[in-house]
Formats: sequence, structure tokens, C-alpha cells
Amino acid sequence: MNPSVSLIDSPRPTTHLTTAEPSHPRPWPRRYARLLGAIDLTVVAAAVFGSQVLWLGPHPVDVASSSVDYTTLSLILTVCWFGALTVWGSRLPRSIGYGVLEYRLILAASFQLFGGVAIVAYLTGADVSRGYFLLSLPVGTASLLAGRAVCRVWLRRRRRLGAMSSRVVLVGGAEENARVAAELARQPAAGLRVVGVHEIAADSRSAWDDAQADALRRRLSDLRADSVLVSGGALLEARDIRRIGWGLDPGREHLIVAVNLTDVAGPRLHTRPVAGLPLVHIETPQFSATQRILKRTFDIIGSGALLLLLAPLFLVLALLVRASGPGPVFYRQDRIGQGGQRFGMLKFRSMVDGADARLQELLAAQGREGTPLFKVANDPRITPVGRWLRKYSLDELPQLINVMAGQMSLVGPRPQRDAEVEFYDDDAHRRLMVRPGMSGLWQVSGRSALAWDDAIRLDLFYVENWSLVGDLTILARTFKAVLVPGDTAH
Repeated sequence: MNPSVSLIDSPRPTTHLTTAEPSHPRPWPRRYARLLGAIDLTVVAAAVFGSQVLWLGPHPVDVASSSVDYTTLSLILTVCWFGALTVWGSRLPRSIGYGVLEYRLILAASFQLFGGVAIVAYLTGADVSRGYFLLSLPVGTASLLAGRAVCRVWLRRRRRLGAMSSRVVLVGGAEENARVAAELARQPAAGLRVVGVHEIAADSRSAWDDAQADALRRRLSDLRADSVLVSGGALLEARDIRRIGWGLDPGREHLIVAVNLTDVAGPRLHTRPVAGLPLVHIETPQFSATQRILKRTFDIIGSGALLLLLAPLFLVLALLVRASGPGPVFYRQDRIGQGGQRFGMLKFRSMVDGADARLQELLAAQGREGTPLFKVANDPRITPVGRWLRKYSLDELPQLINVMAGQMSLVGPRPQRDAEVEFYDDDAHRRLMVRPGMSGLWQVSGRSALAWDDAIRLDLFYVENWSLVGDLTILARTFKAVLVPGDTAH
């Protein structure tokens, strides 16, 4: 296929970027990596030497009376731990700032290093203090993860302002460019900021020649872009993508190709070059017995601990609901759970008694009758106390009882009503393969502001790519959304 190209500038976003920026604003990854390196070294040294002092006292065992010089060992362990984080690539641009890969690399580097130390100590008979394993490893690893999380919060704030991001020009068809641009705009924390569009006509016949390649290079320079993202591989032949890559400045400009695979998470993708072909292997979603047991155990422990911890809050909220007007404290609503089974989902009552009888009337008045996501704008049925409960998601807390009963999970797809399930197509029914959740990707990605299709897509992504690390990440985002609710909290 021989594409013809039109170059279109994207609207300039309102950011704090100025004309003083360099023509190739790529040095930020090195500066950020140095910041992470300084934090890593400080944390590791504090964890190792701190454990030595706490476990052995301020005066470690003398070299003369022990086979181990613990001060030297602590120094070696600090250097090795820092080196392991470097070798594992925990500070490389492709792993920092977005997703869980950064955290996984820290865990892998830390635990494999200490595993190696344990093996060497066993084989050599060295008398290595257990304090390194009981204090340094857990405290140091947790501190490393916490330090990266704090740095990531700062990095995301900078990226929302348009800084510390790759400036990207999209190459592809109009529809594909629009889809990729919308997704990247919704996730500024990913660090890919679209500054221009290189549109390819699907019915074109002209060649991708040197003149057009030169035009793209000039455009990259004019827009101060450092990356080209091919959003429409179907409109380009392999040689065209190679030529785009050959025209980029090595080490300063980067080529990114969007694989046309939606709703597939990174851990399920594996690239293996075979006979010059870059084959992408996609693991089939698995719902093994081990995964189900692990998730259920996590739900029982988590919901039980939260019920005990939040018991005083439950009492206070129950009194507030009781004082808000006549009606029960708890509201029970039939929802569709795993496998299409109905269950009674519990909430603190946030509406006036008998509110369900007015739902269809209000939907019809707002022209939303017969549409999914039965949400009434400025719902008059909500009590003042209920509006506050909903803003901070406190009305959802009784669902911990549903989690303990096995009807729900702490994290999962949004539980929906019978009438909403009637809108499902064949793909959407896959969300019923797992227990619905108190929180999920839908809840932490826009809540009431999301359209029906987007909500279903996020729920399907969760079902297809479940992991315990993913659940923990969603719960962390949930706590943030509860403490600092945005405009989408209703």
C-alpha cells in the first residue's frame, strides 16, 4: 500500500510549556532517573545500615571475634541492592511513571538479590545476621515502593501540565488517530502528549517517498516532537514503518507502533522474533482454581479487617441515616452477580423512602428512558445526608457484608441491574464471569462521567487481565478517590 499523507497540527493544549524548551525535550528521563537513583540509594543504605544497628547494636561484632565484618557486608549489600535495581531496569524510561511494571521490577530485584545472598551464605557457611532478611528486605522494599509512589504522584502532576512527557506525532488513518489521541488524552499520566497528526488516506496510491519522509522530519522539528506513534499499522506496509524509523534521530527520537489489540494487558503479551518476524504471543485469559482461591482469600481477609476497623463509623453513619427521614437504615437492591445470579446488594439508604417507584418517571422526564446506566441528573430523591454519603462513597460500605458472604468482591466489575444487563451484547456478558466488585476500573476512571461503552470496556479489560497486583492498585486509587472526590462523584 502506498499512502498519501496530510500533516495536521493538533490544537495546542494549555500548558506551562514555554518557547524556552529545547528543540528535543528528552533529557528529562535522565534527570528523573538520577532523582530516582538518589532516592533508591538513600532508602537502601538506610534500610541496610539501619537494620545492622537495630539488630546488632551500635557496635557490630568485631572482625577478630567473627567471620563477618558487618560494616563491610552492609556496604557490599547496599551496593549490590542498588546495582540490582539498575540491572533490572527499574529506572528506565519504559518502566517508570505508569503501570505496575516499575513496582514489579523493584520486587523482583530485591527478593532475588536477598535470595542469592541466602544461598551464598548457606553454601559458604558464613554467619550472616538474620536481621538483613527480617528487617532490611521488608522495610527496604516497602520504602522503595513508597518512594516510587511519591515520585510518581509528582511526575503525574507535571505531566498533566504538559511537562516531562514525550511529544508525539501520530501516523495513521483519521479514525485510528482520533481513537489513539482520545485514549492518550484521557491518560496524561502515561507521558505521551500528542502534538501533531500525520494522516494517511486509506484509498491513496502515491508512494511513501523521500519527499514525504523529509516532510515528516521537518514537521517533527517544527513541533519539537521526539516520538512518532504509528496508530494505523493496517494502512502502512512493513517497509513504510521501517523507513519512518530510519528517518528518526537515533537515541533522541523514538518510534512507537500501536498494536491493534484492545483490552489486552502487558503481562499477556510476549514478543518473540522468529525468522525475522516479530511475533506477538497473546496468552488466553485463565481463571484457574489457584487464582479464584487467591482472590477469595484476599476478599475474606480484606473485608473482615475493614468491617472490624470501620465498626464505629458504621454506627455513626447508621444514626445519620436514621435521622435523615423515615425509612430503613440499609437499602437492599437486586443486582446481577457472577454467572447471572441475583443477589441483594446492601447500601446505606441515601434516598427518601419509596424512591424506586419514581425512577421511570424521572428518567422519562429527562429523556433517558430506555438507555443503560439508569442515572438521574440532579436526582430530587436523594436526601442531604445521602448526597454527602454518595460523594465520599460511604453509602457503599455495607457491601463489605456482601463480600464476606461471597456475593461480591472487593474489586471487580460494577454490579448492574436486570434492566441494564438486558443491554448486554455477547461480549459484555463476559463481565459476569467474575464476582462484581465494590470498586473497579469503572469506579476509579470517571465514575458517573463515563459513557456506557467506556464503562463496559473497562470492566471487560479487568475480567480479561485480572491480577492481584492490579487489585491492589485499584484499591489504592479507590482510597484516593474517596478521600479526594472529583466532579464525577455523585
